[in-house]
This record gives sequence, structure tokens and C-alpha cells, in this order.
Amino acid sequence: MSRLREHYNSAVRQSLVEKFQYQNGMQVPRLEKIVINMGVGEASQDRKKIDAPVKEMTQISGQKPIITRARKSIASFKLREEMIVGCKVTLRGERMYEFLDRFINIALPRVRDFRGVNPKSFDGRGNFAIGVKEQIIFPEINYDQIEKIRGMDIIICTTAKTNDEARELLRQFNMPFAS
Repeated sequence: MSRLREHYNSAVRQSLVEKFQYQNGMQVPRLEKIVINMGVGEASQDRKKIDAPVKEMTQISGQKPIITRARKSIASFKLREEMIVGCKVTLRGERMYEFLDRFINIALPRVRDFRGVNPKSFDGRGNFAIGVKEQIIFPEINYDQIEKIRGMDIIICTTAKTNDEARELLRQFNMPFAS
């Protein structure tokens, strides 16, 4: 069992029950999934440009991503339906906890001029979104082997009903929110 999951079971659940006065153990918010998305617009013109981002995302997440395709044609972007526009991976279970642990404790402190993540990046239903400007903050990526610095979106989905519950859950996991 991962370190973060043990921390959730031993300490976080109890503190959330005390803070929000839950009547049932199933009401306590928990992590549901983490979705990592990387847009690769130049892959719509050249199919080979998606290979490097897929390899990098596999190294970061430990799971092979799926290639995302355009749903509609957009003439101003020179984009047709079914053209490749990026890749994404959905993490659940142990891989999700391992990734979140590495993201909070190793990757985020490596961000340049980091002052904490925005505490307002919740969607109203307990999901939290973070944009990362460069993939080299992850220790799995070798700086000398990357072709281009790309950003990615990381969405943390929880079972929390409100933003406050989700914020407290992530705060218990030591998410560095800006004050």
C-alpha cells in the first residue's frame, strides 16, 4: 500500500470526520481519479510528433496514455475531425496515490518561482485542476532527451460535494496552497 493511502486511512479520514461532522463513513471525501492531459497541437500536421509526448507521459504516470482526437473540424485551426490533438491518461487506485505523492513532494518543489498552487482552482463539485508549464519538473524525465518543453493539465477528482471539503482533503495530503 502506498504511503499516501496509508496516511489517508490512518489520519486524514478521522480529521475530516471531526471537522465536517459526517454521520456515515461513506460520506468522507476520497480521491477518485487523476487525469493528466497534454495537448500536442503540432501532431495534427505530423503524426510522428505525438510519439515523444506519449513516451514522456508513460514515464511520468507509469501507464500508457490514450491519444485524443478532435471531435469537430475547426477551419481557423486547420483542424479536421479525428485528427490527433494530444494524449491523456487516467490514474486510479495505487498508481493515483503514487503519482500524487511524487507530484506534491518531488515535482511541485522543482517548479521555478513556486509560491503554491491556486486555492481557487476548484470547479464547485470538489475537483481540482492544476496547469504545469513544463514536463521537466518530474524526475523521470531526462532533460537531455526531450525534444520540446510541453505543459500539461492535471485534474484531481474527488468525491467531495463542496470546494471546502475537497480543499481540506488536499490540504491534509500536504498540497501546497498559496495563502
